[in-house]
Amino acid sequence: MPLATRPLTDRFGVEISGVDMAAALDPATAREIADLWYENGVVLFRGQDGLAEEAIVQFCRHFGELEIHVRKEYLSETNPELILISNVDEDGRRIGILGDHDVGWHHDQIYQRRPAVGSLLYAVELPAWGGNTAFANLAVAFEAMPDAMRARLDGLRAQHSYAFFNGQWSVPTDDEQTRLTPDVVHPLIRTHPVTGRKAIYADPGMTPAIDGLAADESRALLDEIFEWITRPEFVYEHAWAPGDALMWDNASTMHRRDAFDPASRRIMKRTTIMAPEDRAVPF
Repeated sequence: MPLATRPLTDRFGVEISGVDMAAALDPATAREIADLWYENGVVLFRGQDGLAEEAIVQFCRHFGELEIHVRKEYLSETNPELILISNVDEDGRRIGILGDHDVGWHHDQIYQRRPAVGSLLYAVELPAWGGNTAFANLAVAFEAMPDAMRARLDGLRAQHSYAFFNGQWSVPTDDEQTRLTPDVVHPLIRTHPVTGRKAIYADPGMTPAIDGLAADESRALLDEIFEWITRPEFVYEHAWAPGDALMWDNASTMHRRDAFDPASRRIMKRTTIMAPEDRAVPF
């Protein structure tokens, strides 16, 4: 029997009900979830209260190899496939990354030679207000783009930089982490490694320039692209509830986060899902 679903918007995103992420997932159901994920860009599972870290990791492994994030200081001590996104301090140390401020539009791991194809974020504790996460579907945005604008982008490549992102929204990497995350160049229009669907592959947070263009021309074109892909018709904004788990497709969506109550605790746990090695590098 097909999974029960409802759309999150009229253009993309889907909520799947009746799935217990803590239970064993049979191959047929995993394939159905994967198909919905790739088709819709964002998949929401509600009511996953009290989900153990081991269960999150096991669930996500159905969809690909899990990356161990370079920011090792923010990884779970028992399940390093999970990075903590949090403003909480324990024993004089911040347990997670990204604090309580807003975080601008970005793709996870776009700055790597082998970028992530997906992520899953699980809500453990939520603040009194704020902290919504918005997603823009860049495949939908690309397909709706005027033909003349799409033609201008054909064949261009964009630069991506983790240092550029950290300079705006996060904290610097140490020397070893910096060595492991050099700037990279990827096609400005990415072909999805599974579906073959094309999407814009650039974002305001991690893309400082278009390769080979003069600085002013590059900035003007990026600004034009970013204005288009963040239009409301391409965006879904999620207001979190405890026990929500959201899985998104990094090959076709980007995301951002609102600031939230600095007097509240927010604890989120995230995995990073990789594409198969033979299909991992954007083309």
